[in-house]
Amino acid sequence: MPDSDPASDAAPSALPDRGSPEEAVFVGLGELPSGRYPDRPFMGQLVHAAVAAVRDAGLTVPDIDTILLIPCLHSFADQADLIFSRLVEELGLHGRAKSSFMLHSGGSTSDNTIRSAAGLIASGHARNILIVQSEKWGSAPVGEMIDMLTANGIPREWEKLSGLTFNAVGALITCRYMAASGSTAADMASVCVALREWSRLNPNAMYRDRTLTVDQVLNSKMVTDPLHALECPMLADGAVAFVMTSAENARRAGRDAWVRIAGSGGCVSHYSIGQEADLAVLGWAKAGVDAYEQAGWGPSDADLAEVYDSYAAVLTSGLEGLGLAPKHEAARMFASGEFSPGGRLPVNTNGGLLSAGGLLSAGHTGVGGGSALLAEGVRQLLGRAGPERQVADATRAVCGGTGGTYMDSQVLLLEGVTR
Repeated sequence: MPDSDPASDAAPSALPDRGSPEEAVFVGLGELPSGRYPDRPFMGQLVHAAVAAVRDAGLTVPDIDTILLIPCLHSFADQADLIFSRLVEELGLHGRAKSSFMLHSGGSTSDNTIRSAAGLIASGHARNILIVQSEKWGSAPVGEMIDMLTANGIPREWEKLSGLTFNAVGALITCRYMAASGSTAADMASVCVALREWSRLNPNAMYRDRTLTVDQVLNSKMVTDPLHALECPMLADGAVAFVMTSAENARRAGRDAWVRIAGSGGCVSHYSIGQEADLAVLGWAKAGVDAYEQAGWGPSDADLAEVYDSYAAVLTSGLEGLGLAPKHEAARMFASGEFSPGGRLPVNTNGGLLSAGGLLSAGHTGVGGGSALLAEGVRQLLGRAGPERQVADATRAVCGGTGGTYMDSQVLLLEGVTR
């Protein structure tokens, strides 16, 4: 990395101490395919993903004592059911669970929920935590979803009055990034193409059966200049769940492998997009420096990255801010294949949120988009991504999420641990 890169000074490559026996680790994972599944009920998705994660952890449902919920955005009624602990009853944990509650920070919710879970485990309040998310964006009424995405997170007093929408926010970020970096429209489209290549290796992805070219992206309908239709995320149904416990519990249970949190960092940079100092940068650099310092390793030590990608420029700025690409070069690196299957650094190996209508190709499951990327990071470090997609000898992953109008940049550095 160049000397000017803010994350390049972060540290020695030596593996840090494993930490205390009470440190929180990932031991189970469950995920449903994303796409449009109108006959797959919201609560059914939650239960299915939750039970799959519990079984993957080698536990039974009664072993879970705490549930942390990542919100949905498609329905106020379904959201209310989550808040008031319906899932506890659906899983047969009523009278058994200590806590069931929700956290919410948009696309960075998974990062903040994981930090909360780690604190509950370290404090002794929780032993086995189930973290679960379900979304029905793909099957919800389109008009209602458009209204929701037009309003929420955009200041009503100022920017909403000007007609600003989320696609317009994405376009502003893209314009600024292209101007700052000198990236071309073809460079930006190549991000979608690379992610589509990854999605074709992912059986859970929304667009796993369709190829994509730069010309197809650039010839698709212009939505908000310079964004074409195939550069905007497609809404999807989906669900994902994690089980976390302490490292000591994992050892006592005889597990051979788990995933720990090596470092964590964050930066809340704005609420109103008009208050962001530089749309081509956002808060990634500050978040990354803090995380790398805590982990004791730097970006050159990462084996893969799973960084939020609702628009190509959100991803390219994230990779640059986190030191995974030189400043202003990430889009051209996508164009040259450095982040594609077989490239220098695997990026968003599940297909991401975006690619040609599918955030980018796996499918945008709302707040769960960040959860799906985090799940992929955990899956890769556990060596469970399958023969075509698995990154060889992966032990370290950089995961990043952002919410609202990219108001924050949240980073988790994960490490796979094998006994």
